[in-house]
Amino acid sequence: MPSVIVHFLNEDPIVGEVDVLPSPGDTLLSVKNPRKKDGKDVPYLEPNVTVVVWPMGRISFIEVMSTGPDEEIITFVRE
Repeated sequence: MPSVIVHFLNEDPIVGEVDVLPSPGDTLLSVKNPRKKDGKDVPYLEPNVTVVVWPMGRISFIEVMSTGPDEEIITFVRE
């Protein structure tokens, strides 16, 4: 389940998880465990909300966070 940072038009970004990344034809984005970037609750959502569905028209862009080490960094070592 990828973690994402959703950036809205004229609003603070929200962090959460999605089941699948949205495709170009999607009109809605479903985010699980929505929270602010600092981990605090989103002030305009009720405290017990676990899933929020936003229309894509409100979203500026989405950042996909890495879930683990996808590639190993190789460095040169002088011996």
